Amino acid sequence: MIIGVPKEIKISENRVGLTEAGVRQLVQEGHTLYVQRDAGLGSLISNEAYEQAGAKLLDSMAEVYAKAEMIVKVKEPLADEYDLMREGQILYTYLHLAAEPKLTKVLCERKVKAVAYETIQNPDGSLPLLTPMSEVAGRMATQIGAYYLQKDHGGKGILLGGVTGVGRGRVTVLGGGVVGVNAAKMAVGLGADVTIMDVNRARLEYLDHIFQGRIHTLYSHMQNVEEAVAQSDLVIGAVLLAGRKAPQLVTKKMVQSMSQGSVVVDVAVDQGGCIETCKPTSHTNPTYEVDGVIHYCVPNMPGVVARTSTYALTNATFKYASMLASMGVEDAVAQDPALAYGLNVYDGHVCYEPVARDLEMEYRPFVPVRS
Repeated sequence: MIIGVPKEIKISENRVGLTEAGVRQLVQEGHTLYVQRDAGLGSLISNEAYEQAGAKLLDSMAEVYAKAEMIVKVKEPLADEYDLMREGQILYTYLHLAAEPKLTKVLCERKVKAVAYETIQNPDGSLPLLTPMSEVAGRMATQIGAYYLQKDHGGKGILLGGVTGVGRGRVTVLGGGVVGVNAAKMAVGLGADVTIMDVNRARLEYLDHIFQGRIHTLYSHMQNVEEAVAQSDLVIGAVLLAGRKAPQLVTKKMVQSMSQGSVVVDVAVDQGGCIETCKPTSHTNPTYEVDGVIHYCVPNMPGVVARTSTYALTNATFKYASMLASMGVEDAVAQDPALAYGLNVYDGHVCYEPVARDLEMEYRPFVPVRS
């Protein structure tokens, strides 16, 4: 198969869809790889490294899309890429379509075979291609929150770990999944007073066990969320419903109850956000204030730690990239039930039910169309 890796064009997105090692392996498997020139520079992967791995370099994104039967990316296509996609082309990337109605319609109109990293799901419910970036985003969320709590960055002047004789900063993490656990690990490591909230009691028991009393766990209902948010210096939104819009757990009134200079970091922003006052920002202008509370809501947080993120991502995505390239979408999906969950758009229709439901579009289960 002919595989294309374009340069990401989202603001401050420095990741790339495949590392040089991933390219080398796919070439070894008999595929042709085209990489857009300079696509890997943000992840410290040189053009020469791709060429040595067997890729052919192209100067423009349009050339990559025109030649490739499968596009491997990191983030969803932006408006400049819409006209480059064509019928039958495989798109393999993060899509988060529940928050992207226009893109979803374009993918349907162009009959792209769109496979979303974030909805590939194992039988145990885990999301293997979302996990590495969730780890990165979770760890970054605490780091970023601590940064903006500094007075010189607009915060209230709180050191999360406190010092002898002075209270620690209070951190509330909404969601006990991969993002939440990694955010909590960082916050505990900094010495903060940490609370994790979730609706899954078994998950809370597990978190109590692994943190061995170093955190508080609370069942997530409105009263507990209200009280925890009001008392927090830093609130981290880490809620995920696979493929669906995030539920709004923190209302504007709750944000208003926080003290001036507090910080919220909504990692769920790429799924619509779990904090009512959340709106997507970018790495070039990452924050804004609502009622004196600093909001950080960047959808592609891992994009600024691209070296770490790109290698972690390819480690996770390569298995399915290889299957799609070797078998095509139809046979690969038929062979692997986890990959079947990743197919979001096929033959002009949404075939992933949570996306169809959230966007109020027709849901049509996957039925292979063979030439």
